[in-house]
Amino acid sequence: MAPDLLRVLAANARLLFLADDAALLPFVNHRNDLTYLLGELIGELNIGHAYVGGGERPDTPRIKLGLLGAELSRDPATRAYRIDRILPGENWDKKTRSPFTDIGVNVKPGDYILAINNTPVSSLPNLYDALIGTAGKQVILRVNSKPTDAGGRDVTIVPTDDEGPLYYIDWVQRNIDYVTKKTGGEVGYIHVPDMGQPGLNEFTKLYFPQIRKHALIVDVRGNGGGFVSPLVIERLRRALVMIGIARNGMPQSDPSQTFTGPMVTLINEFSASDGDIFPYRFKSLGLGKLIGKRTWGGVTGIRESLPLVDGGQFFKPEFAIYSKDAKQWIVEGHGVDPDIVVDNDPGKEFKGEDQQLDRAIQEMQDELRTKRFDLPSPPPWPNRNPAGQS
Repeated sequence: MAPDLLRVLAANARLLFLADDAALLPFVNHRNDLTYLLGELIGELNIGHAYVGGGERPDTPRIKLGLLGAELSRDPATRAYRIDRILPGENWDKKTRSPFTDIGVNVKPGDYILAINNTPVSSLPNLYDALIGTAGKQVILRVNSKPTDAGGRDVTIVPTDDEGPLYYIDWVQRNIDYVTKKTGGEVGYIHVPDMGQPGLNEFTKLYFPQIRKHALIVDVRGNGGGFVSPLVIERLRRALVMIGIARNGMPQSDPSQTFTGPMVTLINEFSASDGDIFPYRFKSLGLGKLIGKRTWGGVTGIRESLPLVDGGQFFKPEFAIYSKDAKQWIVEGHGVDPDIVVDNDPGKEFKGEDQQLDRAIQEMQDELRTKRFDLPSPPPWPNRNPAGQS
């Protein structure tokens, strides 16, 4: 605990705290206690982006569990582990590297893991007992196409410490494949996880390859916010003015890379901050309908933390938004309402059914009946030859 910080707070308790909170100051024995009280204080603002944390606390080293980037099941007879599915990942990025897809590993779904660093997995209560502390380190696996040692081989892999990015990539690609299959390839799908650099990267990666789809689903469910929504909106609202064509080429939109079909945006209660603002912009500009659930409703922004003597962080909301007619403050405390309300049933979602995505597909297919647009072929070529000349 930081004594100086306690003295400062105690000296100013009558100014900073409600009576009930100030009475608890003598009982603060740990930084977590102080964080709780500061949270109660800033919570009186009843507004989003009011955060407190950090400060002096023990730095407890974490023993990272090695993860294989795969879904496994145990063979009841031999107690070997079958590799049911390998998460593909994106191996050009260390954060999304999938261990079994590294060059030279040559392991596939259906193979069995028999031993880890010479320890038979049949002797372990759980395979992960042998992977404690192995994240980022080389591990030798004995594998085979059948759950027996005969014919087995050793492979060296480097486990990851986080399968979350792998599952995210897998989820997005499954959604792309699902939308493609359900619509015959006519509708594109993009998920934007946040409004920072990762989200902008994902948007860029998924938007341009699908630029000539006839309709587009923009998914910002779970979007954690940031500040780049204007960049995404400016791209989506780009309007076709003319069509260009080069010799022996195909017609191209002008401005370049302009999407010309109908769009919808998927939202939910975890679309937050700039993830709130994006659908507000999308709807206000008439780019399409919003489908899903009302967003989080926290758009009063923050800058840097107030300095605390023990290095803690204390963020105060500083700037808000109001409507362009200056009649009301917008979004904060309420969120953005969808045009079409769809609440995913947890049981169906657990089984892989995404009712919100299905409704977005339906909406796009309905709109394509009347709003389908293809870049037209050029008109008859002009005759540039002056009259009377051959």
